[in-house]
Parts: sequence; C-alpha cells; structure tokens
Amino acid sequence: MKRISLFTFSCIVSIGTLLLYNMPFFQYVAGHSNETVGGRLFLLASLVIIMLALNFMMTYLVMFLLRKVGRVLLAILSVINATAVYFIYTYSVMIDATSIENVFNTRYTEASGFFSWQLWLSMIGFGALPALYCLLQPVTYGKVRRLGVSCGCALLMVLAIASLNVGQTLWITQHDTELGGLLQPWSYLVNTCRVASFNHDAQVEEIKLPDGSITDEEKAVVVLVIGESARKANFQLYGYQRPTNPLLSKQEKLKVYHATSCATYTTAGTKAILEPKISDDLYELLPNYAFRTGVDVVWRTSNWGEPPIHIDEYLTDDELGKQFPGEDVSHDAILLKGLRERIEASRKHKVLIVLHTSTSHGPKYADKYPQQFEVFKPVARNVEEGEKNVSKLANAYDNTIIYTDYLLDSLINTLRDMNDWRSAMIFISDHGESLGENKVFMHGLPMKLAPKEQYEIPFLVWTSDGFRSYKSDDELPAVLEQHYIFHSVLNLLSIQSPAYSQDFDVFQSKK
Repeated sequence: MKRISLFTFSCIVSIGTLLLYNMPFFQYVAGHSNETVGGRLFLLASLVIIMLALNFMMTYLVMFLLRKVGRVLLAILSVINATAVYFIYTYSVMIDATSIENVFNTRYTEASGFFSWQLWLSMIGFGALPALYCLLQPVTYGKVRRLGVSCGCALLMVLAIASLNVGQTLWITQHDTELGGLLQPWSYLVNTCRVASFNHDAQVEEIKLPDGSITDEEKAVVVLVIGESARKANFQLYGYQRPTNPLLSKQEKLKVYHATSCATYTTAGTKAILEPKISDDLYELLPNYAFRTGVDVVWRTSNWGEPPIHIDEYLTDDELGKQFPGEDVSHDAILLKGLRERIEASRKHKVLIVLHTSTSHGPKYADKYPQQFEVFKPVARNVEEGEKNVSKLANAYDNTIIYTDYLLDSLINTLRDMNDWRSAMIFISDHGESLGENKVFMHGLPMKLAPKEQYEIPFLVWTSDGFRSYKSDDELPAVLEQHYIFHSVLNLLSIQSPAYSQDFDVFQSKK
C-alpha cells in the first residue's frame, strides 16, 4: 500500500466514520428538526462539518501520540461502531448509559442470543474491513507543528460552526439523549465513562458526620417531598394569579417560605436538600444519617439522579406497583399508596419518609398528571410544541402544579388523621423551570447564567398540632437555602448531634 500523510489518513477515517456509522444520527435530525427546509439543511450541513472535524482531531491525536497502539484502538472502534449501528438498525436501541450498563451486566448465555449471521456479516463488512485499513495503511506522521496546525484549525472550525447554530441549543438539549445515543463512536465512549462514574459514585465513602442520638420516645414522622422542576413563580401560594393551589391555600397551618436552589439540575439540587451544608464533597446525607442514628427511613421515588442512598427500604415506582397490583405507576400518586399503613406498622418511634417525585419534569408536562387534573386548556404536549405557543406550555405546566397541590394536600390530610403520631410534611423543589421567558425553556443553565425561574423554588412546611414552634420571620433570612431541610428534620426527629445547626433550622429549639 502506498504511504500517505497522517493528515490524509485522518481525513479518510473521519469521512468513513461519518458515512458508515452515523446515518441513523442524521436520519434522526432530519426527521425531528422543527426547522424549515432551508434551516434543516443548514443544521445538517453544520453537523456534518462538526462531526468530520471532531473525528479528524480524534484520529490525528490518537495516531500521532500512540502510534501502533493508536492503530489498534481505531481498529477496535471500527468493530464496535459496526456492532452499535447493527443494533440501532435492528433493535431500534439508543446507545445510552442504560444500554452500556446492560452490556456490562449481561452474561454470555444471554448475549449469545443476539448472535446471528447478519450481525457477523455487519461486523465483517463494516467493522473488520475498516479495521484492517487502520492497521495496515502506511502513514507518514509528520511533525508536532503540523499536528498543532491541523487540529487547531479543526477546533476553530467546530467553534465557528457551533456559534452559528446557537439558536439550536434548545432543540439539541431536548433531544440530547437520542442524539448522543446515535453518534458513533462518541455514544459508547461517553456513556461508558458515565457508567463508570455512576458506579464509582455509588461506592464513594461518604464523609461521616459525628454520631447523633435520639433524645425522646415521642412517636414522630416526617415526610419530606422533593419536588421536581417546581418553580415558585407558578404557585398560587406565592402570588401567582392562577388558582394552582386550590387545596393547599385552604390549609391554615401551612407555612410558606421563599427559597432558592443551589443548582439548576436534579443531581446537585437533590444533594443540597439532603446535606448539612453546600459542599463539593459528599457528606453523609440526611436519610443515611438518620438511618444510622436509629430512625426508620423509607425512600420512595419516581425519579432519578439522587446521590447514593444507604438505607434498607428504597422503592421505585415500579416496585411499588408490584406491591400494589392494579395501581397506576405512571403518576406520582403511587408514592403515597399504603403510606399510612407503612408508618403505623413501624417498630420505631421516629420515621422519615422521603418521596422523590417527578411531577413537573419536562419536556412532556402533559404526561405527568392524570387527565382529571387538566384544568387549564389547551395544552402543549411537549416543549417543542410549546415553543410555538407558550401559553399552551404554561397550561400544561400549571396542571402539574395543580396535581402537586392535590398530592401534598392528600398527604397532609393523611398525617393529620394519625392522632397517635406527631407529624410534619416538608415540600421543597430540586430546582425551578423556564417556560419560554427570554426564549429559554426547561432548566440546566449554569447558575451564573440561569434566570430566576430556574432557581426560585417553593418551600412549604406543615406540622400537626403541638409538634414544633416556628421561628419568627425576623429570626430567618428573607430567602432560605436548601440545606435548611437537614437541620429542620433533625429537630423534628429529636436527633441531638454536633452536625446540627440551630442557625439553619426553621423551628425553635425543642424544649
């Protein structure tokens, strides 16, 4: 074979990667873009240039820095790319984190069921042959200066094209799972790193807090409800003009606080709610600490993204559905099913229930509540439709708040009827949500750039008669932070601990 420059080799590999392994990606973009024909063609052309430049840089760097090892890596990627595309076309899968985790957890006896002559033919034709080219093609590597110029120009090209498509940020964000799951080889490379990170985080040793102790035998239960994407601006309790809290507004003992989240995405927001102080480190979280101290702790969730929870009773909505056959698991009411019976069956005097909901999560707000809660009409079925009619999107979102209102009111009424228990309900959201203000939708912007709708959140507290006394408004800041939850719950559960701070408690000290 005739020797070619590394520049030429990288161009050939980049073009081949695009044509052989990324047609599903471009088919998805063409089929789901809401642009005009001209806009769609411009987006597709932009993505072609960006993909070619990124794959060119990866090939150039791998080959130049690793030489023979680089060739082997490119050959392996070719085979994996071919396999991934086969499964995408044959089984309509996305190569996301879940798919990667399933691969790692699949036994040979299970995986062998996928082997077929079509798979082998695909791996040979689209994987092995390109792999042989990567292994055997003679290459002139050139000098470091040529590497810098070539990769630098490719990077500048990516940045320039990306800046011209900044208006597509929302669309890409809405479809990031699908786009990322179809983009080879980045889908499995990135998601393998994500799975490894998840597994590492799950095994990370928390920074243990000082030992605490329960100081009385009064029967007390605290139900902490972690809301999802619930923004303060759309709660009637905070002055919103629509009646989105028709039930909670009649709860006389409900305390309403102004609060902000520490982040605009679920993982960081949920961590902040459960930790004693805002920190990049992983301190022992509220449910873990309460459980270690002797509290009966239950976690029920229809969501994801929480930090590692180390308790005995962690239940997903699907697991609750198995406990209560025939119940609807597609909405958050399943989290309340059998809750009173579970509390009353506890053998301990202190019970902490955490309900991690998903009620206001986009982009399909209209799917988050039962039909009878569709009070405001018409609704947008998803954010893409809502871009064209923001009022319809607001209708769908407000209906999720009405459903939240119903869930919290039902929970309070259940706790109020449990005369043998002191009880409290606390609701706080992980972050807020944008609904088209300044043409921004959903959440996830960096805090420095995020609009207030993404971090101003509701913070609601209800307690049964005689449980605890609230601090006066003069004793608290005008706006609270999420880690007030940790210290307030310790007070309610009568946990005496060096980790407790009266300064971040909404209640008076227990007498």
